[in-house]
Amino acid sequence: MPRFYITTAIDYVNGSPHLGHAYEKVLTDVIARFRRMMGDEVHFLTGVDEHGQKVQASARKRGIPPQQFCDEVSQEFRGLLPRLTITNDDFIRTTEERHKKVVRDILQQLFQKGEIYKSEYKGFYSTRQEQFLQDKDRNPDGSWPEIFGEVTEIVESNYFFKLKQYQDWLVQFLTDNPDFIFPAYRQKQVLEFLKEPLNDLCISRPKERLEWGIPMPFDDGYVTYVWFDALLNYYSAVVDRPEVWREAHHVIGKDILVPPHAVYWPIMLKAAGIPLPKGIIAHGWWLQRGAKMSKSTGNALNPLDLVSEFGADAFRYFLIREMNVGQDSDFTREQFLVRYNSELANNLGNLVNRTLNMTTRFAGGVIPAAEAGDELDANLRALWDKTRDEFIPLCEGHQFHTALERAMVFLTETNAYIEKRAPWKLGKSAEARDQALLRTSLATMAEALRLAVALIQHVIPTSTQKINAVLGYEPGAVWRDELVWGGKLAGRKVAESLVLFPRPTPPAAPAPVPKK
Repeated sequence: MPRFYITTAIDYVNGSPHLGHAYEKVLTDVIARFRRMMGDEVHFLTGVDEHGQKVQASARKRGIPPQQFCDEVSQEFRGLLPRLTITNDDFIRTTEERHKKVVRDILQQLFQKGEIYKSEYKGFYSTRQEQFLQDKDRNPDGSWPEIFGEVTEIVESNYFFKLKQYQDWLVQFLTDNPDFIFPAYRQKQVLEFLKEPLNDLCISRPKERLEWGIPMPFDDGYVTYVWFDALLNYYSAVVDRPEVWREAHHVIGKDILVPPHAVYWPIMLKAAGIPLPKGIIAHGWWLQRGAKMSKSTGNALNPLDLVSEFGADAFRYFLIREMNVGQDSDFTREQFLVRYNSELANNLGNLVNRTLNMTTRFAGGVIPAAEAGDELDANLRALWDKTRDEFIPLCEGHQFHTALERAMVFLTETNAYIEKRAPWKLGKSAEARDQALLRTSLATMAEALRLAVALIQHVIPTSTQKINAVLGYEPGAVWRDELVWGGKLAGRKVAESLVLFPRPTPPAAPAPVPKK
């Protein structure tokens, strides 16, 4: 059985989860579920990043130990997962001993190989990003971009990792592996970045400035720079399972691609003699009125508000249907409702209820076997074959939004088939031919619904389970076998109804202002 290891970025615990965190979890879960459907043995990791200056400052502000602060906030991120029906196999925290041991071991190994040295540094430091800056990071007018927050000039001794000596190797690696980063234009951006000479990477912070971190194994007066610590979580979680690590894929936001994941990470692995991951998937941002949603700008949405109101499946569907992986997308409640009403309620939900209602009404609640059909039936079957054959490669290429669009076209055409066939008219006829067409139409409706459900189960898993249940159907173990048009539902007893996507309750009108 092929293996597939997939990770999210680990979330920094200096605040509560927002829409960007939720999207990354859902996207990664959709990929993981799809690979399982395809027959892979999947290992799915997520977790939290708990060290660093901002965590230390937040804990001090509340007057509690950093570990207590991390315990509280990390629980929020862990609690988000079941609410979104995320199927992760592991949840790692960088304060766990299993992770800290791997970080210390790799640091010690690199130090002994001469890959780490001590030197004095004078320059600018961003507390918000917890990184040293260079003049090239400034705006054209000499100011610092807002993303860096407050920037101060410091002088201190630190340990440095010999990053720049691997620059030529990294350029060659990316040139030889053009599909390492998805989408491809992001890889080109990394190569553009690498046209400028790299500096060695400062990988320590003196304890008098930062106590909350993993102590350097060769000098306990320093702790490890948060990126050198955090990136290693992907490896530390499976350090004893090299067969899993060899199939690693990382899902991250585009803002942490360069330099952390596309430069620091492959060079760290190369220097330590660890095989590189198979690839990196860099997704875009959710915008609101053109601005990135984030904690720092104060416009971040709480994803659980939408989940509470509409359910996890509707939320998952919108995220995957709306965003082209790698590009930015705008989030509005209005657009969410358009997708919810037109595609989930009126298309999928409508087909479910029509199938159940008409099977109950005209066939005693038992799905009949299909008999001789006509051109309408043949056209729908042909569309199914086309939809299925396009859908799988689209998902393999992370084009989930387009794959869902194809599935919705098939559902739309199935509903159009019902309108053209008009089972309610056939049911009034005593003609044998009309009764045969009625049985065929009921079988076709049910089979089309079963197939559509099989196709999109990785995106809306709870709803598709419910649909199979009301069809009296238990899918088989081999997913591809489920995608063949046939008579699997003949003789199944169906439920009378199922409300999956109820109409949202409109907000109450404001009370009239009493006249004076």
